[in-house]
Amino acid sequence: MIKWMGALLIILATTWAGFEAAKHLSERTRQLRQLKVALQSLEAEIMYGHTSLIVAAQHIAKQLPKPLSMFFEQFAKKLEKGHTSVKGAWEESLQDVWRFTALKQGEYEVLKQFGETLGQHDRISQQKHIKLTLSHLEREEADAIDRQNRYERMMKSLGVLAGLLLVILLM
Repeated sequence: MIKWMGALLIILATTWAGFEAAKHLSERTRQLRQLKVALQSLEAEIMYGHTSLIVAAQHIAKQLPKPLSMFFEQFAKKLEKGHTSVKGAWEESLQDVWRFTALKQGEYEVLKQFGETLGQHDRISQQKHIKLTLSHLEREEADAIDRQNRYERMMKSLGVLAGLLLVILLM
């Protein structure tokens, strides 16, 4: 009886691990979509609302779920304090929140590069930089969707099968 309980616990644990790995893949895709929406909102705030970066970041933070909302909240707070440049505030906020996201290094580099141009140009040039960043993020999203389609089911199956293998080896 105890053997079967242990076997069941092993299978449940490895299945859970497989589902968590698969969740990370779908989370990345979801966060990339949210990030694109956030940048489109930023573009609208800058181009049509003539809003300051602080207010725009605060508005965007209210529209997004965590962890991306945390990023824009941090960015707005750092800008309000005024102790750093826009580029510095963007980069610090990115570093502070990055570990909570499911995003990869490629997205980090795209966002870091975008932060270097933020607040440096007139509205038309800023809009061009936002569109360029959006196109890079679309490429990353396509990669994320491809990976998700390819590996999500495999991760779930691997979790279950690894548990079964472990149980068989231990019995």
